[in-house]
Amino acid sequence: MPDTRSLPPVLAGPMLRRLETTRLTLWLAVRAPADVKLELIPQDDAPQTYQLSKDQPEVKLITAGQHLHYLLIDLPLEKPLPQDRWISYRLSLRLDDEEGAGWQDHTVWAPDICYENQSLPGFLLSSKVSSLLHGSCRKPHHDSGDGLVAADQFLAKAISAEGTTKVDQSKWPAALVMSGDQIYSDDVAGPMLRAIHSLIKRLGINEEQLSGLESKVPDTASGLYRHEDTYYRREKFLPNMEKDRALWMVLFGGVEKPIFTADHAHNHLITLAEFLAMYLLVWSPAAWDLVKTDIPQRLTADEITEYVSEQRVLKEFVGGLGQVRRLFAHLPVAMIFDDHDVTDDWNLNRDWEETAYSHPFSRRIIGNALCAYMLNQGWGNKPEAFSGGLLEQMSQAYKVPGSSAYDEFLDNLLAFENWDYHWELDPPLLVLDTRTRRWRSERAGYLPSGLLDWEAVTDLQRSLRGKDAVLLVSAAPIFGVKLIETLQKLLTFMGKPLMVDAEYWMAHPGTADGILNVFRHRKTPDRFTILSGDVHYSFVYDVELRGHSRGPDIWQICSSGIKNEFPAKLLDKLDHLNRWLYAPRSPLNWLTRRRGMKVIPRKPVGTHHGRRLLNASGIGLVEFDDHGGPQQISQLLPDGKQVVFVRREEEARWD
Repeated sequence: MPDTRSLPPVLAGPMLRRLETTRLTLWLAVRAPADVKLELIPQDDAPQTYQLSKDQPEVKLITAGQHLHYLLIDLPLEKPLPQDRWISYRLSLRLDDEEGAGWQDHTVWAPDICYENQSLPGFLLSSKVSSLLHGSCRKPHHDSGDGLVAADQFLAKAISAEGTTKVDQSKWPAALVMSGDQIYSDDVAGPMLRAIHSLIKRLGINEEQLSGLESKVPDTASGLYRHEDTYYRREKFLPNMEKDRALWMVLFGGVEKPIFTADHAHNHLITLAEFLAMYLLVWSPAAWDLVKTDIPQRLTADEITEYVSEQRVLKEFVGGLGQVRRLFAHLPVAMIFDDHDVTDDWNLNRDWEETAYSHPFSRRIIGNALCAYMLNQGWGNKPEAFSGGLLEQMSQAYKVPGSSAYDEFLDNLLAFENWDYHWELDPPLLVLDTRTRRWRSERAGYLPSGLLDWEAVTDLQRSLRGKDAVLLVSAAPIFGVKLIETLQKLLTFMGKPLMVDAEYWMAHPGTADGILNVFRHRKTPDRFTILSGDVHYSFVYDVELRGHSRGPDIWQICSSGIKNEFPAKLLDKLDHLNRWLYAPRSPLNWLTRRRGMKVIPRKPVGTHHGRRLLNASGIGLVEFDDHGGPQQISQLLPDGKQVVFVRREEEARWD
């Protein structure tokens, strides 16, 4: 192991998570255990200083390796912070491995974390949401710009150049909402996997035992990393779906269908260490200073060509990570998983679940992914959900990944059903878990599961009582593109739901009726803003529910992806056919009416004539009126452009 002082003090972060007037939640990864000092400096108000030992209950220290430690700071404040005023902060650390060095603030470990003409990072606690940023699907090696860099550029413009306390509050987002696929664990570039293995070794992340899980897999994680098939050939390790082998043998000419169904699963993450390193490498530039991405041995000529191409794209991605770290240090970040945070088609239907969770190797991979999600994403959304011993059990299990204690922890984690959460903004932010609380089909195991089960729908209805407006986060759009959903339904009928990711709200009758009944309930909010992602294109629908009385105002806003796109030619054809087949005067539009909904699409201004689906990496920006409804909806692109969606009343269709 290298001398620890050759490593950066902070490997990733600080990331602002759940922020309230009486409570602050921050996340960061450090090279050594550390005490924390947080100085809060509100504009025109008295500063507050908190000095916290790593042993205090406000700081949770999770050790994942010799030089990888996580500080989870959940700090109740002695005096409430003011709303709608700029609050600067200084975060200082005193690391155990530098005895006598004293406190080190961001000028030592992240000198680029402040915006121009600012000496400290800062944030706003908005009394009312005037705007927010949102998006999903950030694949590092997709050849496009990074929407998180576009978000940082937006904040840079909102910071006044006149001084450290003047910020345009009307343009400062209340939060950054990331609605899924923050990592792509099932679609990893060769150079990224090479960097992951290099970082694991450099940080001394704890070894995982793999013996007894799968005969084709080495007994240890380090043995897996050295294996000749560890790059671009990992599908050889992944278990196959035995239950439906006969069906898939017929449909695909003798090719077995794997549990892990991503087309690009050749570098699928497997071990806990790989998942942890991936998060560091997609969120922080500091980790990249520690790794090597030289071409591995034993690659074929085609694999070398692909490796070099991916290396070129990743170089640009890494160049923007300083801005991403700066963004995370200035906005509260809300997150929720979707399938690629774990694996493609995660919990798509009952057959998938019964097969995946009954195989010890696939169960371990899913558990490792969820374990890394809990530490890097889930905890900061709702720290109190993990205060009942789950975090302490994780801390102990991390010491020996792959042990019986670790597997016991994963069993508890896989049974956990408290991933959804609620932030007390105005309007409030309600984030749904559409992955682990699913409504499994009782008719046939291959049919898609509903995205929420009946109990979860009932919980949602209860949480909406007494609210005038709400921001509802659903990873998949509740109201999607009709033609695409029709194709998904058709292929599901043919027994091929895995081919088209048949995961949409209306695929399961119980869930479809349940969510529509929520909207139609007499005590439901008057305004729903639904924030979604998942599909790799962006669109906006105004939705009206018709019945005996007028329903609420509903805006379905999809921003996807942050760094991903749909195949351009295919999306153009689907967009064109959808407008033609389901035009307001089309007979098909009337013949396929199902649920009494009027759907009014919005046009992305400045795009190709007639197009309603925007196929461009970026970040969504929603600006709200005083009543909690959107007054402007747009997509910020990495090249600096802003694409606004405008309503097209004459194109309203019935569904």
